[in-house]
Amino acid sequence: MRVYFVTALPVSRVIQCKARAFLSIGAVSLKECALALGPVWQRGWLGAAIVGLAGAGPGWADAVGAVSAVQLLREGGCGGMVPAARPLQHNPVLDRAAELWAGGSSPMMAAEHSGYDARATASLHIRGPEASTVQLLRHEGCRTLTDANFREIGAYRRGVDTWIVLASADLVPDGSQAPGLARRVLELVNGVRARGARCGSRSLSPAPALAMNETLASVAHGHAFDMAQHDYFEHEDPAGRSPADRVRAAGYRDQLVGENIAYGPNSADEVVQGWLDSPGHCENMMDPRFTEMGIAYAPGRATKRGLYWVQVLAAPRT
Repeated sequence: MRVYFVTALPVSRVIQCKARAFLSIGAVSLKECALALGPVWQRGWLGAAIVGLAGAGPGWADAVGAVSAVQLLREGGCGGMVPAARPLQHNPVLDRAAELWAGGSSPMMAAEHSGYDARATASLHIRGPEASTVQLLRHEGCRTLTDANFREIGAYRRGVDTWIVLASADLVPDGSQAPGLARRVLELVNGVRARGARCGSRSLSPAPALAMNETLASVAHGHAFDMAQHDYFEHEDPAGRSPADRVRAAGYRDQLVGENIAYGPNSADEVVQGWLDSPGHCENMMDPRFTEMGIAYAPGRATKRGLYWVQVLAAPRT
C-alpha cells in the first residue's frame, strides 16, 4: 500500500471494518471491529454515524468505507490515542474536489475549482485494498484526522486509489451579526484600556473607556465597504480622503481622529487581538485622548472573500 500526504493525514483497517458493519454492506463480525478499534470501541463502538449521505455521487459510493473510517476514528479518538472529535458532515462539493484532485489538479486548486470556499483543508490520497485503510489512518494521521477545526468531508475512489478531503468553510458573518460583533469589539477594547497594555516595547497605562458613536460607525462601514468593493487596503481611499476627511464629511466635529484597519479576521476577538499584536494599532486603541469609536466590517469580493474591518477612533471638539 502507498499513502500520499498533501497536508497531513493517513489510513487504516479498522475504518473499513466499521463502515461495513455500520452500513450493513459487508459481513464483518462486531467483535473483530471492536478489537481492531481498541478499548474505546470495545466499550461501545456503535456511537459513530455517517452524516449527510444525501446527494452523494458515484465516486462517493466507492469511497464510503474510507469516509466511514474517518468518522469512526474521529469519534473514538483513534482508539483513545487522541481526544475524540465530532463526526464530519459529508459535502458533495468536497467529493467533487477529491475527484478533481484525482484528475490531476492540486488539492488547493481542486477545492477552489469545486466552488468550496475553504478556511482550512487537509487532503489525503491512499492506495491499496480497503482492508488496510484503518490501520494507516490510526497509526500515522490521528492528530490531523481528529482535528476539531474540520467540519466537512468528501471523497472519491477509483480502483485501488482513494482521495479524501477534509475542510471547514470560511464562514463570513452576515449583516445580522454586525451589532453583536460591534458590542464585542467595544467590550474587548475597553477591557484592554481598563487593564493597560504592552504595545511593542512600550507599556501603556490604563485609559478611560470608549463610547460607541453611530456617526463613527457609519464612517467605518463606508470605508470597509469601499475597500471591499474596490479591492484595496489603505487608510486613504481612491478619492484621496484621509480618515479625518471622512469623519468631517459625515458631520462629526473632531479634535482628533485615528483609524485601525484589518483584513481577514472573522471574529471580534481575532481582529482585536491582531491589532493588539501590532504596536501602532495597539497604541491607537490605548490612546487616552480618544473617547469614542465606531467599528464595522464588510465582506470582500472575488479572490478576497475575507472581512475588511475598520475601527474609527475620535475625540469630539468641545
